[in-house]
This record gives sequence, C-alpha cells and structure tokens, in this order.
Amino acid sequence: MLEDLERVLFTEEQIRLRIKELAEEISRDYDGREVVLVTVLKGAVFFLTYLAQALTIPVRLDFLGIASFSPGRALPGVVSISKDLDQDIHGMDVLLIEDIVETGLTLRYLLNILSGRQPNSLEVCTFLDKAVRPLVDVPVKYRCFEIPDRFVVGFGLDYNERYRTLNCLGILKSQVYQKSQIYQGKS
Repeated sequence: MLEDLERVLFTEEQIRLRIKELAEEISRDYDGREVVLVTVLKGAVFFLTYLAQALTIPVRLDFLGIASFSPGRALPGVVSISKDLDQDIHGMDVLLIEDIVETGLTLRYLLNILSGRQPNSLEVCTFLDKAVRPLVDVPVKYRCFEIPDRFVVGFGLDYNERYRTLNCLGILKSQVYQKSQIYQGKS
C-alpha cells in the first residue's frame, strides 16, 4: 500500500511523539477531572488509542458513528448519527476526538448535538486539521497536525476502507482515486 502514496507526511515515530506532547497538554488542562473521550468512528480510533494511553488523567471512552450522504456533487453532504453514545454526558467534561477537520460542517453538527446534552464542558481534539478555510467556523482546541489540502490516508484515515492500517500518514496518489472514479462511472 505504501506504493500508492505520493509521499509520507508523518512517520509513525513523528505521530507518536506529537500525540504524546498533545496528551501532556490535555492532561495538564484537565488535571483533577475525569474526561469522556467521545470518538467519531472509524477514522479517529487509531488516534484515540494512542492518545488515551498517553493521558495521565482518568478517562471514559464512548463512540459516535456518523453517516453522511450527498444529494449531488455541488451540495455538501448531509450528516446523521448512525451510532449514538452509550452513556449520558450531562454534567461531564467531554473531549470530542476527530480524525480530520475539513469543511467544519460535520463537526458543527456534532457539537450542536452534544452541547444539547448539557455536558459540563465540550472541547474538540483532532488528529488532522486541513490548512484551508472551513465553510463554517468551529472551535478546535487541540490538534496534532495541520496538513495541506490533499487526500491523505493512513493511521485510521481511509480511501474505500483501504489504507487505515498504515502506521504513517501519507498523501494518496491522485491516480488511485481518479482511476476508481472512472471505474464507477464518476469521471
């Protein structure tokens, strides 16, 4: 699968080191409190695993699944919850764990849903933040990496459910996903 990468942006060692630094910052900020790490499936699971292990504060884990679909290419996707939380977050300190922030639309939807459940606090931690202006302004308190506006895979991020298990993060060669779109009649 590495041959499908244009280049590696971050190695496993770089990723682990940055997550450790981020975990130290989060642990300081939440010292003396228990935090619920609410993670969006599936892409953020790899990030969550390393982050949770590096934190020095007590944490609980919970998961959200989202489904998105787009009625047309020109319209942004519509998001709905496909798997809801297992626990009540009312009065809890919640840290929403995301894999990547791009347009901000999905994140804004999730923040609206979660804030309606009246947590004590609600912040966002993302593995990746694209260096583009989002369509909507969303508050991201913690980020591992800012990346260029390119199609990235690895460390949980996928293309057609492939590449998630790469231990690095890389830019996918455009011919990989363009070829797939041609085969599916989407050229």
